[in-house]
Amino acid sequence: MKVVPVSLGERSYEVRIAGGLLARAGDELAPLVGTRPVVIVADEHVAPHLDTLRHSLAQAGIASHEVVLPSGEGTKSWAVLERLCDALLGFGVERQDHVVALGGGVIGDLVGFATAILKRGCRFVQIPTTLLAQVDSSVGGKTGINARAGKNLIGAFHQPRVVLIDPDVLDTLPARQVRAGYAEVVKYGLIDDANFFAWCEANGAALLAGNPEARVYAITHAVAAKARIVGEDEFETTGQRALLNLGHTFGHALEAEAGFSDRLLHGEAVAAGCGLAFDYSAALGLCTRADADRVAAHWRESGLPDGLAASRVTAPAARLVEHMRHDKKMTAGTLPFLLARGIGQTYLDKTVSLDRVERFLADEAR
Repeated sequence: MKVVPVSLGERSYEVRIAGGLLARAGDELAPLVGTRPVVIVADEHVAPHLDTLRHSLAQAGIASHEVVLPSGEGTKSWAVLERLCDALLGFGVERQDHVVALGGGVIGDLVGFATAILKRGCRFVQIPTTLLAQVDSSVGGKTGINARAGKNLIGAFHQPRVVLIDPDVLDTLPARQVRAGYAEVVKYGLIDDANFFAWCEANGAALLAGNPEARVYAITHAVAAKARIVGEDEFETTGQRALLNLGHTFGHALEAEAGFSDRLLHGEAVAAGCGLAFDYSAALGLCTRADADRVAAHWRESGLPDGLAASRVTAPAARLVEHMRHDKKMTAGTLPFLLARGIGQTYLDKTVSLDRVERFLADEAR
């Protein structure tokens, strides 16, 4: 088992990574939950994993209740949050009890937020079942739901007690979902680790094909990178954690225009957003055209969109910029952008003109 600590003082926890870990989850959780029952919250697509987890908990003497919710980004809503909170209260969840999020990023974000506000804070466990959730959303304590104005605009920082990652569950994931999660893996190389980006260029195809060693290495490396950044800037106050948003400002605008639907998955939007961030950086003379082309080439080789055209979002540039104006990172009318001086040399720029971004997007659409 690989164990990555997330060092946050009294909120510290471990991310445990191993093939077959889901079947041993009961033994992993028993020291945390004691004799109290847990509530498992899952989406309707993870039924086989729910059976495995239920059996594992029972084998460890842990009673469990279950809440099964619809899959998809629409589940991160006020209506489903209310439904979930009512269900948890109906099960008699107490502040020291544990709620287990079994699923992708949608379930993890929703359960994290529900437990952050229920009785002013309950405990929860992340068991992510998608590659994207394993390397990104399950670690770091960002939780929330979407609003009509945009994605993740309502939420809280609420750290899990432990994260259990079983790479074997990815065998049941559609190839498109694995590719989307891979975008968040590559992102860590683009941020500040050029050597890891080179590793992705050499090994990404094996990871996407299901090579277990490549999966474990990439997941462990990505989690360790995120844990380091979160440990330095848990609440995104110093700017260090903002680096994790590479590709997200452009990407969230594309997602919003696509209606936060399966038309454009989050990881696909991140890939396109990273491509746009490097294209914009090259247009400003910050990085070389060769670096931007290298990033785009890897997205194409991995079956991911490399920019605006490949995302198949055809909205006018002004409309995409209007989506950006609702970004939760907007401060005093200014939206910070993650730009790059090269691969592995991302930085936060708080001087970007949205008018200039609009002209850039208009040029990209031609």
